[in-house]
Amino acid sequence: MNTPVCTHLGHTPSLPSSAFVAPGAVVLGDVSVGDNSSIWYGCVLRADIQSIRIGHSTNLQDGTIIHLASDLGTTVGDHVTCGHRCLLHACTIGDEVLVGMGAIVMDGAEIGSQSIIGAGALVTKGFKAPAGSLILGSPAKIARSLSDEERQGIRHWAEKYVQVALEQPNRSDSLKNGVWDLPQDAYIAKPLRSPFRPHGQVSR
Repeated sequence: MNTPVCTHLGHTPSLPSSAFVAPGAVVLGDVSVGDNSSIWYGCVLRADIQSIRIGHSTNLQDGTIIHLASDLGTTVGDHVTCGHRCLLHACTIGDEVLVGMGAIVMDGAEIGSQSIIGAGALVTKGFKAPAGSLILGSPAKIARSLSDEERQGIRHWAEKYVQVALEQPNRSDSLKNGVWDLPQDAYIAKPLRSPFRPHGQVSR
């Protein structure tokens, strides 16, 4: 369950001590990750032909894959939440964006800040969305503008994941005999005070 953080063609990932990288994630090549960001179980960040830039207080949840094109890297802003099994490919995600579970964002797409991409959406090549957009469907379209309440909720979930990452096992001394020593209450759901629902589950 060791976490591979791999040098590739002279590029070693830049990971601050405040970042959390879960066992089983792969971070390779020209990757830069901001403070208090988290990369969860089964994620792959493969920067072998271009760069990947992740802002601060951003969470990439389990199974997320980030790759790039030969002429275009991937940039993910600050306070971004990427739900489980997202695929981001050679695209730009602004600050305080929620990418719903299973969403795909393709080459050259640009998502403005404080936007939501719904679960399972397919954001096609070159798609552009202004700040504050709700993006739904396959192929994805802008359904409407977000309310102020929805915009505020995006940052709430990013900050929640900063706390969740802090509660994960200490990477230096919790791995005992190949088994991570999770806290006893690790799987006990805790109530969240927010009118906003995570992972792209929003009303049209």
